[in-house]
Amino acid sequence: MEYRQLTHPYGANRVREPEGALPQAARRLDASGPLHADEVAIEVERLNIDSASFHQIVEEVGRREDAVARRIREIVDDRGKMENPVTGSGGMLSGTVGAVGPSYDGPVEVVVGDDVATLVSLTLTPLSLSQIRGVDFDSHHVAVDGRAYLPSSAPLAPMPADFDPQLALAIFDVCGAPTRLPELVDDVSSALILGAGRSGMLCAAAAREATPGSIELYGLDRDPSNLEMLSREGVLDDYRTGDATDPMGTLEQVQVMMPGDERPELVVNTCNVEQSEMASILTCRPGGTVYFFNMATDFNRAALGAEGVGQDVELVIGNGYAEGHATFALELVRQYPVLRERIERHVASSA
Repeated sequence: MEYRQLTHPYGANRVREPEGALPQAARRLDASGPLHADEVAIEVERLNIDSASFHQIVEEVGRREDAVARRIREIVDDRGKMENPVTGSGGMLSGTVGAVGPSYDGPVEVVVGDDVATLVSLTLTPLSLSQIRGVDFDSHHVAVDGRAYLPSSAPLAPMPADFDPQLALAIFDVCGAPTRLPELVDDVSSALILGAGRSGMLCAAAAREATPGSIELYGLDRDPSNLEMLSREGVLDDYRTGDATDPMGTLEQVQVMMPGDERPELVVNTCNVEQSEMASILTCRPGGTVYFFNMATDFNRAALGAEGVGQDVELVIGNGYAEGHATFALELVRQYPVLRERIERHVASSA
């Protein structure tokens, strides 16, 4: 088999423009063959378009399968990757390993024919499409025929045999969030989870598993349904409904849950909405930690906002990658069947 010998540990050899950029920041990638010696090629079967990008495309072209498919094809043909030029976001993909370069040394061992999912964004994944076979408006999944290339540095994961592919992708999409909770709750007596979607539920379960019986764990979300479930399962000690874009209202809710003027030592923000930084900062105990696993977080708002209210708290930006994060999240869902049921319901009802 023919290979291109030019290699780069972070895939910069696939950047067409601008010169010197890494794939994430590149305007256009080279998604053509042949395979580079340090890459794996994936025969792509499904794109999992992220929610913000999918909704923007539907708003732009209408809720018609042919129009959405055409717009996705235009983006990929133009950029060599699925990066929505309006939202700047992409998603994930799944498929089968088509070829493995002789110098490929990825995070997991793969062979031709393995079912895998990428754990990196489509915004940095060289991708070409030969056909779009269908668009699912509920799950944001797009059935395709295509090919993608990943360098050795890019994380991927085998598709688990005991999970439906859509469920597995929904878990992989947020698997970086709960993985750091065991270290964050170490020596912490209280924590607050803001947002009880997929990542929030997983973070709450990870915190409880790491410190059974030794931490007071609280939750807040606009929708009480997942909070009620987490409370019934013994994951949360208490919860309230509220709007994390309302800092003072959120603080009042926390003060109702916690005795005296106490505030949690750790606040985990998984809301994924703008303007939730100050609710996280105000509700955190001075000297505590705020963990932002929220792609809508604005660093300026967080840093200057903490300064403006005189809050001496450590601000931690969540990293979507942590070693073993996919395995950790899958095991967490296996331990909590109710999480599986809730995430499956979310996948079925997303719109």
